[in-house]
Amino acid sequence: MELKNVILEKEGNLATITINRPKALNALNSDTLKDLDVVIDAIEKDDEIYAVILTGAGDKAFVAGADITEMKDLNTMEGRNFSILGNKVFRRIETLEKPVIAAIPGFALGGGCELAMACDIRIASEKAKFGQPEVGLGITPGFGGTQRLARHVGMGRAKELIFTARLVKAEEALRIGLVNKVVEPEKLMEEAKAMANMIIANAPVAVKLSKAAINRGMQCDIDTALMYEAEAFGGCFSTLDQKEGMTAFVEKRDKHFQNK
Repeated sequence: MELKNVILEKEGNLATITINRPKALNALNSDTLKDLDVVIDAIEKDDEIYAVILTGAGDKAFVAGADITEMKDLNTMEGRNFSILGNKVFRRIETLEKPVIAAIPGFALGGGCELAMACDIRIASEKAKFGQPEVGLGITPGFGGTQRLARHVGMGRAKELIFTARLVKAEEALRIGLVNKVVEPEKLMEEAKAMANMIIANAPVAVKLSKAAINRGMQCDIDTALMYEAEAFGGCFSTLDQKEGMTAFVEKRDKHFQNK
């Protein structure tokens, strides 16, 4: 697996993806998006990976945006195709069966903010800044920002942030629900790994089905969503992990899940 701009590391049941273009503040160009696509393939196929951390190299940026150098001379069709590529990759992250935690050390702007929002959980350094500044460049958000931001912070606030292109510091991002947690910069990866390990300690199939039920339920009416939940709940009772989890509880012993 040859990767130009992305590093994939595995430690036990945890995979860490690092966007590795620190000199460009980890900006997303086509090569980087394609690298991410390849990495997602590898993670999907690895049954020993139960959780994923996604971060950016260096302490200045998670991802400072899509690569303006690549975008500036695109025509209409090329711009559309670039948006489709980014949206395809981000959607794969959003629907990946394994939970994805974004560990955000610095700037998460434009495509970086959109990438963070495609993850399940966001932990930010106190130095992190967020925003969708695209209209200041003469474009709209193109990797899901017009859709996911409103789902995270509400339509009114999303319109304000997109229309004004203003940046949001980490504490405000926490207050408006854009991130889950803000930590000291030096503790960022420690906190992300601690949360990942809490997830890994649980039944992987149950976590996977919970993620699917939440994601599907957000796109439909409550009655349909509750049917999705019932299907996920019922499906757990066909797994060895459900038998192990409940038996261990009744017997007051440690549980040992097998992802089966």
